[in-house]
Amino acid sequence: MAEPLDPYDAELTTPETVILEMEATDKIDAAGQLAERLYAAGRITDLGGFLEVVNSREHQLATGLPGGIGLPHARSEFVSRVSIAVGITKFGHSLDFGASDGPATVVLLIATPASSFSDHLEVLATLARSLSKESFRESLRRAHDPEVIAELINSSLVFFDH
Repeated sequence: MAEPLDPYDAELTTPETVILEMEATDKIDAAGQLAERLYAAGRITDLGGFLEVVNSREHQLATGLPGGIGLPHARSEFVSRVSIAVGITKFGHSLDFGASDGPATVVLLIATPASSFSDHLEVLATLARSLSKESFRESLRRAHDPEVIAELINSSLVFFDH
């Protein structure tokens, strides 16, 4: 059973789920590296099964956002709690996620339980709003510390107005 999302304890990203200086051959490799971090953290129960869902989603629709962002995402029964893994590409590396303005240097893999449709949409919408701000994107790129990156993501996701 998936853990319910507690909006006041939005620890969706942890330092262990952040990859600095990520080198990936393509968006599928990047999603795989990030999913491995979520699997190691116990947030995904079946790595291969989850990646099938992510890759299928990638083939349906581009997940690149303007400003150099890749936002692969999936809802899956193999996800135990809403989670986000973050990859910051190594200097000079970028990945094509299909954004109209070019490749991505920041990749955020969003994993949500299959039953959490509203949480999935809420996280996507909230992250997209934050990522639309150049200052937020630059803060992620310039933070050379997984703890700082995790805090930036988590603080942008205290999203419910209860």
